[in-house]
Amino acid sequence: MSQIAINQVLQQMRQLEVRARNESPEAVNPHDGAGKFGDMMQQAIDQVNQAQGNAAAMARALEAGDPNVDLAEVMVTVQKASLSFQALTEVRNKLLTAYQDIMNMPV
Repeated sequence: MSQIAINQVLQQMRQLEVRARNESPEAVNPHDGAGKFGDMMQQAIDQVNQAQGNAAAMARALEAGDPNVDLAEVMVTVQKASLSFQALTEVRNKLLTAYQDIMNMPV
């Protein structure tokens, strides 16, 4: 997942926070933006999956001795896939922490 996608997720979370603070609890629809956020997360997961698939395919081609595959390019692609997976994992961890904080709030 790219830095831009992470920034978009954070920006959307901040916008939702601002809207929640400015509106009364009755006016806030809990389903507003849920589809957009879910779609964005699914897109990010798909991008990470594609990056990992590309990295694995390039690594297999290098192992098979394909002369068109450069070792440096394979290493960069594998590192990009690894970083995107780590970023996605961190976003997931932050979301779980936020969910747990909300669930632990007294009503």
